This record gives sequence, structure tokens and C-alpha cells, in this order.
Amino acid sequence: MNTVFKKSTPGREGVWPVNPEKTAADLLPKELLRGKSAGLPSLSELDVVRHFTGLSKLNYGVDGNFYPLGSCTMKYNPKFAETVAALPGFTRLHPVLPQLKGAGRLCQGALEVMYETEQLLCEVCGMKAFTLHPMAGAHGELTGVMIIAAYHKDKGNKKTKIIVPDSAHGTNPASAHIAGFEVVNLPSKDGIVDPEELAKVLDDDVAGMMMTCPNTLGLFETNLPKIVEMLRSVDALLYYDGANLNAIMGKMRVGDAGFDVVHLNLHKTFATPHGGGGPGSGPVGVSERLVPYLPISRVEKLEDGQFYLNYDFPKSIGYVAPFYGNFGVVLRAYAYILRLGRAGLIRATESAVLSANYLRKRLDKVLEVPFDRVCMHEFVASACNMSECHVRALDIAKALLDRGYHAPTIYFPLIVKEALMFEPTETESLDTLDQFADDLIDILAEAAKDPAYVTGAPRTLPVSRLDETRAARNMELTDDL
Repeated sequence: MNTVFKKSTPGREGVWPVNPEKTAADLLPKELLRGKSAGLPSLSELDVVRHFTGLSKLNYGVDGNFYPLGSCTMKYNPKFAETVAALPGFTRLHPVLPQLKGAGRLCQGALEVMYETEQLLCEVCGMKAFTLHPMAGAHGELTGVMIIAAYHKDKGNKKTKIIVPDSAHGTNPASAHIAGFEVVNLPSKDGIVDPEELAKVLDDDVAGMMMTCPNTLGLFETNLPKIVEMLRSVDALLYYDGANLNAIMGKMRVGDAGFDVVHLNLHKTFATPHGGGGPGSGPVGVSERLVPYLPISRVEKLEDGQFYLNYDFPKSIGYVAPFYGNFGVVLRAYAYILRLGRAGLIRATESAVLSANYLRKRLDKVLEVPFDRVCMHEFVASACNMSECHVRALDIAKALLDRGYHAPTIYFPLIVKEALMFEPTETESLDTLDQFADDLIDILAEAAKDPAYVTGAPRTLPVSRLDETRAARNMELTDDL
């Protein structure tokens, strides 16, 4: 594929007004005028449209194909939510409009959406208050750990450690480290946190523990009540990584289970766009004792029904994002929650868990499933049984690309060798799941007979198998694809 510059034809141009009344020299100061051409390609309007339409066809997304990317909850984004987010009353708002009286009436709708979204998330999670400022999941993690740090500092506790299980989400250690804590790794037992192992590392220096529940193996943490009791004995807080909330949404309120802080991924659980670098959204909820430390500003409601932004929180951790987070993503989530309601959220969760368990049973005869028991919304398999054929998880993932699927997550979590993590979500049909399982079973059968069938994949894409290590270490930047 050529870049747009390679398609340039000298003399070709789009539609321009003939003999404009004023030129750039008439409109701009002389010192701002270019001394030479900007070097833009010479193209017609149709050339430009076809070029970028062609690029769009190279994108891979849920709208076109099945996306079983474990841990990422890549589910369909309903288009009605896009319509809501595109309403002119929202898209034409300026982020620094006055809040109250006069012109302030123009942004009351946006403030009301933020206020009500926070209330809805509090109800879903069993938390006292939420902030919508964090602009991604990892940003929410960092905000949550900073709140934990502020709580202990305010109490005069000299806490230095955060415990992170090896079955937790991958960004947890980085978030804790950036917030200034020493990260203590906790090995799992039979796929979940073992209280006996926790006792070995739990002491008065522990500020908190970050858990993903269900964890990255797709297993529910059945020892949670004991873990909560142990942490509270040393005034350590329990953090909930909301990456996997899609497995328990409407079924379990994490605040009721003993979690003190939770971050959510609106771009996972509540069906807003995910991928391509964003935009994301990582709201953070807290229990009552942590409310004073939430970021500023916070949306509050006056007795007369008006909404405003309150900055008067002396113990707040301060600003964590410009303006009020990714408002458009919040709008989509707000519409999604209202459209599904309580019954719809519960049904979505049940369907997600059912889909994962169905796919697990379809594949457990051809792949190893280290923890082969009822899972939640995702499960982790292993390609170790293909080692005699010299076929690895990477090869299987590449072969799936040739069948039109996005590859599952591979080599994560690290506690499973040759890991393949599958998350079908609730939005895929039984037909899609069966076709995917049939194709994967066929790939493995062909690989057993002829390993080159997968070790040379993909063969149908613009780019075939690369030396990924070399590509990363000896990067050559070019506009040729």
C-alpha cells in the first residue's frame, strides 16, 4: 500500500474557489507566510476519499469480526450510545463555561449527566462516591493508589508496601510503584489468593492490596471474606481492579464485599469504544472513609436542583486530569446503563459467564486448561500440549488471523506457560462461538500434521510473520508499508 504522498499527481487538485477575493498574503502578517511550498500531495477530492476509505478497511474491530481478547472485554458498542454522545447540546459545550446562573445554564445538562453517572456507578459497585476524572484504566489505578496513600498519610500511618497477587491485572505493580510504594508479589495457590500465603507477607507496613476479582485466570476469589478480615487487622485497604467487572456486574457489589477503592473501565464493562489508544475512562469509587481524598473538582447538587463543581476539599489528592475526564465516554456509559437497567446489566453478566464456560468446554479437549473448572467471564488455556510439534501459542494466534479472527491474549498471565486467554463477552452469538471453536480445533489438527501450517502464518494479511524481537530492537521508520 502506498502512502498518500505516493499517490500524488503534479497539477491535480481538489475543488477550490476561482479567483478568491483575498489570498493568504492579504490575511496573514508577512512574517507568518511560508517561504516555500508546504509540500502537500496533489490530489483530487476523490483521491483523498478513496485513500482514507482504504485505510479504514485495514482497521480491525468488533463491528467486523470476533475479538476474543482475554482481559480486555472487547464487546460490541451499541450505536445508540454513539448517537447520544454526538448530540449537539453536548458536543458544542466548551469546558470552561461558567457553572451557575446566566451562561451557566448552558452546561447544567452535562453536570447532571456526570452527577447521575456517579450515582449509578455507586449503586452498581456499592461505593459511597465516585470521581469521573481518570482518563483510562491504569490512570484510575494510579488515582486509587494515591487515595490510599493520602488516607494513610492523613492518619499518620507509615505504610510503604502494596501487595499485588500474581493473578492480578498486569498494570497493578506499575501503578503502585509510581505512587511510591514497594510492590510485594503474592503467589497464588490453585489459581487464587491463599490466606496462608498472604499471612507470610502481611505486616504493619502494608498500605493495601490490589486484587482483580475474578482474577486474570477468570477465577473468582473464594477466600475474599478471610482476606478482607486479615487486611483490616493491620488497617490495610483493599483495592478492586475493575478490569473484570463484566463478570459480576449486577451480581456482586464490591463495596459490600469489603473493597475500599474500585476503578472501572467504562471502555470495557459499559460498552464504550476501546482500543487504538483511547479514549478510555477509568472512574474511581471509594468507601465512606476515603471520600475526603477524592480528586477535585466534584459535581454536587444544590437544593434548588442546580449542579455545580465543588473544589473545597482540603484533603483531596488534587487534580488528576484536565477538565472533567473523557466526557464523551462517560456519556456513552450513562446511556448504556440507563438503556439496560438493572435487569439488563444482570443479563449481560450472566451471558458473558455462560459464553466463556461454553467456549472453555468446547476447547478443553484440544488445549490444556490448567484450572479446568467453572470460570467467570474468561478462561486461560495453554498450548503446552502442542510442544512436541514445536507449535507455540504465538503460532496459534497468528493462524487465527488467517481465519478472520483477532488473536486472543497470549503469554499472559505469566503464571501459565504458553497461555492463551479467551474472553468471548456477552455480545457474541452461539453461531459465532461455535464457528470460532471449529476453526481453532481445525487449526490445531492441521498443526499436528504439518507444523509449518501455523509457524508460517499469517499468509493472507498485508504483512506476514515478522522477526518481532529484531523489529523492536532495530526499528526502521519509513512511510512505505
